[in-house]
Amino acid sequence: MNKLKRCWPAGEDTLMVWYHDKEWGVPLHDDVKLFEFLALEGMQAGLSWATVLNKRENFRKAFDGFDPKKVSRFDGKKVKELLDNQGIIRNELKINSIINNATRFLEVKDEFGSFDSYMWQFTNGKPIVNRWTSFKQVPAKTKESDSLSKDLINRGFKFVGSTICYAHMQATGMVNDHLTSCFRYKQLVREST
Repeated sequence: MNKLKRCWPAGEDTLMVWYHDKEWGVPLHDDVKLFEFLALEGMQAGLSWATVLNKRENFRKAFDGFDPKKVSRFDGKKVKELLDNQGIIRNELKINSIINNATRFLEVKDEFGSFDSYMWQFTNGKPIVNRWTSFKQVPAKTKESDSLSKDLINRGFKFVGSTICYAHMQATGMVNDHLTSCFRYKQLVREST
């Protein structure tokens, strides 16, 4: 497994290797998964993705599988329970943002038929395929993530700055930012054509 050329060194973190090989940059069209990634990207703010990824199963349990209908009904008692949960990141602003975003998510879903339809309009319905040879070239945000962020904020979403939105776009395959030397780059290009 470690002989394959990847975007970042395989190292000791098998979860990060799995995430790179199986999820990162794969076009995603499942509304619940899109909500999960939006929530987790917001939780990542100021932290490493490895920290969030290692707590992902705990987050899934704590946030009812990221079912937006259930999360939108979380109350003060549930927030206190989440703040006491040592298995997740216990940041009250971030927790409340996920609850708020679940309600906003449902509003968008009602308007567009699916959150997927809403999100993918920012890339004209297909992945943006970049040709980076080094991670130094990969931007922290783009005009597309700026547009997405601005629209989400106007709709009342929280923790959706342009950098968070760009990370979300990378994670959900709206953008293919695998390095051209990575074994996943060509696989994803083939799959998206």
